[in-house]
Amino acid sequence: MELISIVEALLFASQEPLGLPQMCAAVKETARDILQASEGGEEACPPPEWLPPLAETTEEQVRAAIDALIARYEAEKHAFTLAERSNGWRICARGEYAEWCRALYPGKKVQRLSQPALETLAIIAYRQPITKAGVEAVRGVSVDAMVQQLVDRGLVKIEGRADLPGRPLLYGTTEAFLDHFGIKSLDDMPNAAELRRVKLPEPDAGQAAAAEPQAEQLALAPVEPATPGEAEAAPDSNGEPAPAPDADSPPPVKPARSKKRAAKEEPAVSNEPSGGDPAEAEPPPDEG
Repeated sequence: MELISIVEALLFASQEPLGLPQMCAAVKETARDILQASEGGEEACPPPEWLPPLAETTEEQVRAAIDALIARYEAEKHAFTLAERSNGWRICARGEYAEWCRALYPGKKVQRLSQPALETLAIIAYRQPITKAGVEAVRGVSVDAMVQQLVDRGLVKIEGRADLPGRPLLYGTTEAFLDHFGIKSLDDMPNAAELRRVKLPEPDAGQAAAAEPQAEQLALAPVEPATPGEAEAAPDSNGEPAPAPDADSPPPVKPARSKKRAAKEEPAVSNEPSGGDPAEAEPPPDEG
């Protein structure tokens, strides 16, 4: 039994991607278990010649077997191949058969990202972890809806909080992002090293401060010093001087006068002119 056939069987049986360490451990442990069982039995029989080398399998040998499988599938024009993802290798159909494979899932429609969503995703992918304000500084518009859409689709996740005032959230890409675009790591993105060195515009810290209303300090009128005569307290009904009012206490409220009392206190207004003879003030009689 060859190693290439064992690796192919492992990839075919697994529903999740398999890494090189996983496949290497599965091959070595299984081979050692078979060797121990053959040596400890009552009827000991020599193991097959191909088994002992499998107990010392290395990751380089597993990778060589994967490359041989890919070359075989390509030469024999198979409709599937082996693809490496961020978390391992898996068997998948070739891209030219995507339309036929999509017919098996009629309920799932192809959801394409809009241009603003792609721009937001690209900024997060190249400069992660990044805050929402950092993305808005690059795009120049609000990205609340775009970021929430990417989070809902599983392409972006919350990485933590930034050590900035307000502790804003930090965003980064997920493994589904790598699987969706068919790359192993973020370093496989086009021009990853160059775009990470480009200096991006930073969010203006003064914009938030300018947006907040500033409290105005009202100017207080200057307090005139009291004269010595005003500072003396008026005597009360018993003839004793009243205590001086406390500086912190409110000023006394003057009682409101009633209408009857106000009418009595108001002087009577006479219709006669002041001074002179009343007769002189009367208008002359009409001659006609």
